[in-house]
Amino acid sequence: NNFVMGHISIDENIYQGEAVKEIGGAVFYSSCASHAIGHKTGILTKLSFRDKNCLEEFTIPEEDIFALNSENTTSIRNIYYSEDRERRTCTALSVANSFTIDDIPNNITSQIYHFAGLISGEFDSEMIKFLHNKGKVALDVQGFLRTIGENKEMVFKDWEEKKEYLPYIDYLKTDAAEAEIMTGTKNRKKAAEMLFGWGTKEIMITHNKEVLIYNGKKYYTCPLKPRNLSGRTGRGDTCFSAYITESGLWCFWSKN
Repeated sequence: NNFVMGHISIDENIYQGEAVKEIGGAVFYSSCASHAIGHKTGILTKLSFRDKNCLEEFTIPEEDIFALNSENTTSIRNIYYSEDRERRTCTALSVANSFTIDDIPNNITSQIYHFAGLISGEFDSEMIKFLHNKGKVALDVQGFLRTIGENKEMVFKDWEEKKEYLPYIDYLKTDAAEAEIMTGTKNRKKAAEMLFGWGTKEIMITHNKEVLIYNGKKYYTCPLKPRNLSGRTGRGDTCFSAYITESGLWCFWSKN
């Protein structure tokens, strides 16, 4: 049902001076979510085979994991400044090699091809057009907006090629800040309309209070009511993955 592509990451999460190392990456959280709700899920990732033991953290069957060797494994340091984990500084400690069309396994067919990237340059953008001809394309813009700046601190910049590639994307996920970078507006509904106007079929915009969906006809919203906010990392990934793979979730959305 779902083929998720992206770099696994060795994350160093720091809050109030306490550092915890964890396996992360959008590909990790997204695949765990779709597998947990019963969907056949495959992944494509790259990491240094020195860190191959990290693959044991995936919950999907080993035969559905396509791992390619890379000079480095992506590793990110996240320093959180608030209890709700909304304020953070992210630093790239190392980055794995980029994905190209040639990295896609020849024997893979899927209903959805999910670009679950972490850092701009992770994917050759032509992969979007290529996979559009094979199935539906889902894409988290984090992997196209988040760039490595000075001192390896990650900053967000607009996706210059967005208007070329958005028409090939069936499901687009952004958070409120990313949507503003792409469209220039803080109004989430207006941003969704602009992204739809540039060619995307369905847009998800996440916010710390709610999730907004727009399909060109209607808006749907769902409040976020977490039991606690200690596990901020990956919550957008799991939300998007559940949405694109589980059409039954539609009945839980209330028209705004």
